[in-house]
Amino acid sequence: MKFTNAKTFKGIIAGALFAGASSFSFAADKPNIIFILTDDLGFNQVGAYGDTPIKTPNLDAMAEKGIRFDQAYAGNTVCSPSRVSLFTGRDGRYMTNNSNTVELNHKDVTLAHVLKYADYDTALFGKYSIGQQMGVTDPLAMGFDTWFGLYSILEGHRQYPQIVWRDGQKIRVKENEGGRKGAYAQEMFTEEAIKYIEQDRDNPFFIMMTYTSPHAELGVPERFSDQYDLEETPYFGIQNGNPTDKYASYYPEPVEKPFATLAGMVTALDEYVGQIVSTLEKQGELDNTIIFFTSDNGPHDEGGANPLTMKAAVPYKGQKRDLYDGGIHVPMILQWPDKIKKGRVDSTPWLFADVLPTLADIAGVNLDIVPRVHTNGVSIKSLLKDSPEPMEERTLYWEFSKQVGDPNSGVIGDTYQAARIGDWKAVRYGFDQKVELYDIIKDPGESKNLARQNPNMTQEFFELFEQYK
Repeated sequence: MKFTNAKTFKGIIAGALFAGASSFSFAADKPNIIFILTDDLGFNQVGAYGDTPIKTPNLDAMAEKGIRFDQAYAGNTVCSPSRVSLFTGRDGRYMTNNSNTVELNHKDVTLAHVLKYADYDTALFGKYSIGQQMGVTDPLAMGFDTWFGLYSILEGHRQYPQIVWRDGQKIRVKENEGGRKGAYAQEMFTEEAIKYIEQDRDNPFFIMMTYTSPHAELGVPERFSDQYDLEETPYFGIQNGNPTDKYASYYPEPVEKPFATLAGMVTALDEYVGQIVSTLEKQGELDNTIIFFTSDNGPHDEGGANPLTMKAAVPYKGQKRDLYDGGIHVPMILQWPDKIKKGRVDSTPWLFADVLPTLADIAGVNLDIVPRVHTNGVSIKSLLKDSPEPMEERTLYWEFSKQVGDPNSGVIGDTYQAARIGDWKAVRYGFDQKVELYDIIKDPGESKNLARQNPNMTQEFFELFEQYK
């Protein structure tokens, strides 16, 4: 069933509530919520997190005024399972598919569905890619009133797309036809979000801002890339009909300065975030708006990018497609001026599965009365204030299954597992492989395997991995 507007959706769900619904209560003065999700942005590619040469003044200012989480994790190490985890509040234990082929099921309840219970207007701007059955699992069917952006995974690879979607309808981008590059995708998404924020409305709003960069293909307006003079290795793409690397069939266009281009893509994102913050301030909405900023997984090596050269995941080991922390440990910045008056760094471990229950908690939605919700995340609302309340230690879990069609995935059926309990992090790169154990705080680079020295802890992780494999 397709929910085309808030009124229709609320009418349907009201009839679905069971007897306990009378206990439901809306929170007073509910905040607006903007969740900004970037694509393949590394932990060390935001100035507030380290020594990157990339300029991110607006994000750095958000981190200084709000909360910079330094132990936050994505839902997975590749796009689709990470986003499904985010949208549904499930970690790898509750996911039915942990490969990059996963999409939303028509029965899934998303964070947008949940916020409709609290009278939120909901909108998605940017990449979707996790539900390609129009009218069944497209954004409008999965809880969003408004949708503008790119629909499929392959569309999301294009920085200058020739087609975008608005509420289920294709729109030609004539500025990008015939090889022209007149309309940059990230700028289009931002302009649409700003128009949405400027609209008059009676309800609070929830915006999913899902940028498609700095994922390859690498491309950005020159005013951003020209800010960087880096030592470069050109990317050649397709030459004389032949691919020059394993990603060239996806990204055939050569890039003379891939490092400067990628750095410029991040700086462009930073500028667009600044524009959104400025718009909120002009509208008088900034203080009562929660802004999350994060990435769907670690940095990539596609289309000319080199995360090692750019130290994109420092201090962590690995990158996109790894379950070492470089593939899943992401930047996470939160700003909420009404509740967070003093900037701080928070070291509580948490992950994407926690976002749905957190937003429900903030909005005053009792998940016990929402039909078909299936989440094992927990609310981190207690952290979102100047005097945070510590959370209980728990197990965080990830699983990544490789698949055919991904040039870096290897043999189909090979599955990686990872988990974290307190300072202990374990990984198993295949069901027939040994468990590796690390103190992720003392050894963020996961360089010293402590499995032999800690047999009891290693056995605990082994039993966990066997239970969920």
